[in-house]
Amino acid sequence: MKRRFTLSPAQRIKKRPDFERLHRSSTRLHSKHFVILLGPPPGDHSRLGVTVTTKVDPRAIGRNRLKRCVREVFRLHQHKLSASFDIVVIARQNAPTCSFVEIEKQLVGALHQHGYLE
Repeated sequence: MKRRFTLSPAQRIKKRPDFERLHRSSTRLHSKHFVILLGPPPGDHSRLGVTVTTKVDPRAIGRNRLKRCVREVFRLHQHKLSASFDIVVIARQNAPTCSFVEIEKQLVGALHQHGYLE
């Protein structure tokens, strides 16, 4: 059987109350360019939310590129998560300078270091 590596709309955090819930009560992981918030999901599958503010990059093209890269990292590594989580990735000021490989190293490394990724 083929494994599907898709990211459906149900796997994205879109609502403000979900983002606020994770900001209030979640586990925080830090890397050089990102802050990762982890919390229990309301359902049975992992979901991802990405926050990139205009302070990080004033241009929409830069913010959207960063969000696409983070979503792609999640899509490729979601099957390795040790359990289901709601994950919010917040980009820091210098994040737009990162290449895709650097973004992947930082996110996967932080999750693996703390035992959330197998």
